[in-house]
Amino acid sequence: MSLVKKYIAEVVNIANPIDNIYCVELKSTENRKFTFSPGQFLHLSLETYDPSFPWPESRCFSMQSSPSEENVRITFAVKGNYTLRMAKELHEGKTISLKMPFGNFFNQFPDKNNCVFIAGGTGITPFLSLFLDESFKEFTNPKLYFGLRNENYNIYQKDVENIKNKNLAIKLIYENSNGKLDIAKFLGQNGIDSTYLISGPFEMIKYFKIFLINNNILPNKIITDEWE
Repeated sequence: MSLVKKYIAEVVNIANPIDNIYCVELKSTENRKFTFSPGQFLHLSLETYDPSFPWPESRCFSMQSSPSEENVRITFAVKGNYTLRMAKELHEGKTISLKMPFGNFFNQFPDKNNCVFIAGGTGITPFLSLFLDESFKEFTNPKLYFGLRNENYNIYQKDVENIKNKNLAIKLIYENSNGKLDIAKFLGQNGIDSTYLISGPFEMIKYFKIFLINNNILPNKIITDEWE
């Protein structure tokens, strides 16, 4: 696993495709490449880090890009004061600080067969970092259930087109027309021998995990993105 390092980074692109959702691309201003593994996350600070002082206030975000990309991409939703600051202050050319990588989301696999990925909203981002990586070709019979508020929130089509494993079965579930993600239905379709990976809002993760455990899924076959 990569060692945690501190970077000074520059915003090279920021987009606000819908409501309070922002997509940000960052490049290192130093002569070293960002180093991380699929599924890991970073700490982002709006302040420039000074080594003579403690690390400044920051927030955690999953990396959406694959480790092979030169720049790092994240997507965030405005949910509190800090992300509101980010929405107001981030702009192309702004210098910020990153501390990364953290987490071991995809280092927990019992195997790479029959993996069921369940994502709610921006919870898709750590999955995309894997889907866009060459290592995803090693997975057999992967499935994705992706829940979104409505079709306007599906802002990830470009990444979906570049998924490395073309055998990934994708089911888009729009809440306004299909209802919410249904873990009981997913379990019925995939059975107790599949590995379930869950990323999204905390309450969703908590409920899905408890449901799977109560329905005889072994704990080592339930992998959740719960770093927040």
